[in-house]
Amino acid sequence: MKILHVVHGYTPAVGGTQHMVQQLSERFTRDFGDHVTVFTTVAHSNAYFRDRRQPAMRPGIEKINGVTVRRFPVFNRFGALRLNLARVMHKLHLPYEDWARGCYFGPIIPGLAREIAASGADVIMASAFPLLHMHNAIRGGQSGHIPVILLGAFHTADRWGFDRKMVYDDIRACDAYVAYTGYERDYLAARGLTVERCEVIPGGVDVAFFAGFDRRAARARLGIGDELMIASVAQHLPHKRLDVLISAMPIIWRTQPDARLLIVGRTGEDTMRLEALRDALSAKDRERIQLIVDHTPAEKAEVLAACDIFAMLSSHEAFGLVYAEAWACGKPVIGSSIGAISSVIRDGVDGLLAPHDADVSTYAKAALDLWQHPEIRLTMGVNGQARMRTECDLDIVARRYHELYEQTTHTYAHKIALNPLRVN
Repeated sequence: MKILHVVHGYTPAVGGTQHMVQQLSERFTRDFGDHVTVFTTVAHSNAYFRDRRQPAMRPGIEKINGVTVRRFPVFNRFGALRLNLARVMHKLHLPYEDWARGCYFGPIIPGLAREIAASGADVIMASAFPLLHMHNAIRGGQSGHIPVILLGAFHTADRWGFDRKMVYDDIRACDAYVAYTGYERDYLAARGLTVERCEVIPGGVDVAFFAGFDRRAARARLGIGDELMIASVAQHLPHKRLDVLISAMPIIWRTQPDARLLIVGRTGEDTMRLEALRDALSAKDRERIQLIVDHTPAEKAEVLAACDIFAMLSSHEAFGLVYAEAWACGKPVIGSSIGAISSVIRDGVDGLLAPHDADVSTYAKAALDLWQHPEIRLTMGVNGQARMRTECDLDIVARRYHELYEQTTHTYAHKIALNPLRVN
């Protein structure tokens, strides 16, 4: 099968969607013998789509682990003007205000839809909303008579980004849709967004890779003894709410004065604020909060293996792949009871959910409760890891995607055979 993946960033760019598309691309090439091409951008992060000062890669074509990767340049000028225009049009309910928001988010890639149409692919999969390349994938698929599957990664709480007519129109136009959770599927269905085929496929994680790291060895390499260690993995963005974790530590220190917090994740627009929060602490307390920004996948896995508790208090996630990675390491997790996160974490079974608008003391108490009950921590970690092995292991997830691709191309070809006018 000739597969085209359209995504806003690809390794070495990092992020949940980027990682998911990379893993699928490489497994399809390796395990199924498919020819996989990725159309992506030169960006390391989404900030580049509206800020030309951000770092970028070179445009062009390269091979990465058997996958053909084509990086497109991005028009990223007038970011502030695009934002202000979108805000004004949205506030005044002007026609095409949803397009104005789309142009602000980007990526604006001239000619992308035309290149997608000419790709000669058997099937297209694009991810993720609310970005503009999703619309290009629909347009390119329609022009090139290629079926399109959308992996929306829909953040229901982000109304500014996702609650747009053009997004809903694109969902209606696709040939198949993948929702990370039943929550996402039901949210879209409640808004009348029925598609020809909607599959619920969770995020995939290489369970064997993460489970292969030893806790004691990892702690020894990190210089950590038997003290409580809390870990989080997230880019430094406001909606990840890493500031809440930092603010909760003084409360935790009252009971566990040696407790450590390790945050693994790329720098972002919230980095300066996080560093300021940490720098406001005493010298002793600053040593017990570590921001690890330049890390390899193995170093991330090592932190997850070493920790006692994983916490990510994000205000919105489509799935939260890092929860799955923590479970793969056999760790209990703490998250906010909001949106899809509430359907990912099974409260009291493999983690704890706390109200999203709770005081920081609530999150501190959740962590202390888990620390003081090691048998509960162990049981939650075992439950989470078992679930990952049966539901989220990458081999299982990749196979489900591949079956969906095959079914979608078969259904599309059958419809064309029955109604040739469809292609005109």
